Amino acid sequence: MARPLALIRSSHPEPGLAVTVAMTLLAVGVGHRGWAIPGIFLAVGATQLAVGWVNDWLDAVRDRQAGRADKPIAAGAVSRRTVGIAGLLSAFAVPVLAAPFGLEPAAILTVATGVALLYDWPLKSTVFSVLPYLVAFGLLPAFVVTALPGHPAPPAWLVAAAALLGGGAHFANVLPDLDDDAATGVHGLPHRLGATGSMIAAAVLLLGATLTLVFGPPRPPSWAGWSATAAAVVVLPLGWYAARRAAGRRVAMFRAVIVVALIDVLLLIFSGRVV
Repeated sequence: MARPLALIRSSHPEPGLAVTVAMTLLAVGVGHRGWAIPGIFLAVGATQLAVGWVNDWLDAVRDRQAGRADKPIAAGAVSRRTVGIAGLLSAFAVPVLAAPFGLEPAAILTVATGVALLYDWPLKSTVFSVLPYLVAFGLLPAFVVTALPGHPAPPAWLVAAAALLGGGAHFANVLPDLDDDAATGVHGLPHRLGATGSMIAAAVLLLGATLTLVFGPPRPPSWAGWSATAAAVVVLPLGWYAARRAAGRRVAMFRAVIVVALIDVLLLIFSGRVV
């Protein structure tokens, strides 16, 4: 693997890009135009790069012990020092890239980045591991809205929905790695709850995000909102039932959680039209 590609892989590009694109599309929905669109993309993207690179830099020793060949540092494809420097530069770039939108939006995004980095250390292996996800995800749409001309206040329902989505994403994201993490000393809240408890937590948080996005805005729910609610209410119990009957208990419920998470992301993006 070439070093530039290995460096990109160390940033956790898939979830980072997903969050960045979602916030950029939300920016379009709330009314950003012109230079602001790529500006939002770069500023939010910097937060995701910082969190991903710092995470891999901190986890390098643990990943080597676990034999994580999918991790570029553990595989020797890129040095830990290079990844650490990249993470540091990205973190410092966040307030610089957010500055053109004003002091308040820049402060919000900088705080979101700092809180997200607290997950990497020291909260990842504590009972409070979900808190950075709740706070940082809630602050991202707050940055997007306050970055508009006049710096309007973000609606509480949008911030709450994004926070719930972030919390649900934490439990869903950790599920595939529960065993490897526990074996190398990571004992965050999902590890303490176990697979079943984490699936329930993810389902409850994501369903809460769905209901908030549908019933939170100051207008009657649309047919799409009612459809999304019905889908979430049906998919999650079906996933749980299938998981209970199947030998591979996690798979069906994990897929149901991912489906509801995707529904929530779409609702979040299109909620910009009613902000």
